[in-house]
Amino acid sequence: MKKHIVCFGDSNTHGYCAESGDCADGSTRFNENERWTCLLQKKLGEEYLVLEEGLSGRTTVFPDPLHECMSGLDAIYSCLMSHEPVDLLVIMLGTNDTKERLGANAACIAIGMERLVMKAKSVMAWRNNKPNILVIAPPHIGEGLYRIPEGDAMGAGCPQKSRELAPLYAQVCARQGCAFLDAEGVGEFNRHDCMHLTRKGHADLAEKLAELIPTLVE
Repeated sequence: MKKHIVCFGDSNTHGYCAESGDCADGSTRFNENERWTCLLQKKLGEEYLVLEEGLSGRTTVFPDPLHECMSGLDAIYSCLMSHEPVDLLVIMLGTNDTKERLGANAACIAIGMERLVMKAKSVMAWRNNKPNILVIAPPHIGEGLYRIPEGDAMGAGCPQKSRELAPLYAQVCARQGCAFLDAEGVGEFNRHDCMHLTRKGHADLAEKLAELIPTLVE
C-alpha cells in the first residue's frame, strides 16, 4: 500500500486562485498542474498517495457564524478515518482564524491549533498507531488585504495576527511532538487579496514539502 499523506487545510490547500490571470485555465481554482498538493504528488512519486482535504474558509476550531462546517476540529475525525491508514497529516490552517468576527487573537488561534493536533493524534487512523503530523504556519497576510471587498469581510487586525502565528505554532509543535514548517518566504501570497498563494507560491511550497516529507515518513 502507498504511503498516505493527508493535506488538511483551507482555500490555500483547495487551490483557490484570487487572480484569474494567474491560473492557466482562467478559473478560480488552480488546476492539477498548478496546485501544491498535485505537484507534491508528482514529486513524491508512486510510493505516496497525496490526499487533498482543503476547504475554503476552514479554521482550526472556530465555528463561523456566516458559513457552515468551517471548524477543522469538527471534520478531522471523519477525514482521517476515511483515509486510514494515515502516514502523515499536513495541517496548514490559521489564515481564516484571524477574521475579526471570530474574536480570536494569535494566542487563541495557537491554542486552537494545539487542540486540533491533540484531537488528530487521538483518532485511531494512523498506520501502526503512530500519529505523525506536520503543522505549517501559513505565509503572512499582506496589508493590501484591505484594498478589496474581501478584506473588509475579513475585518481588522488580520495581517498582524498572521505575523504572530509562526512562533506560537512552533511552540505547539514542540509540546506535541509534531514537525513544523514556517511557510513565510516559501510560498508567496498574491498582491490582489494578499492572502492566497500564487501559482509560483504553490510550486515553491510543493518543492519544499517534497524535500521535507520523505524525512518524516518511514
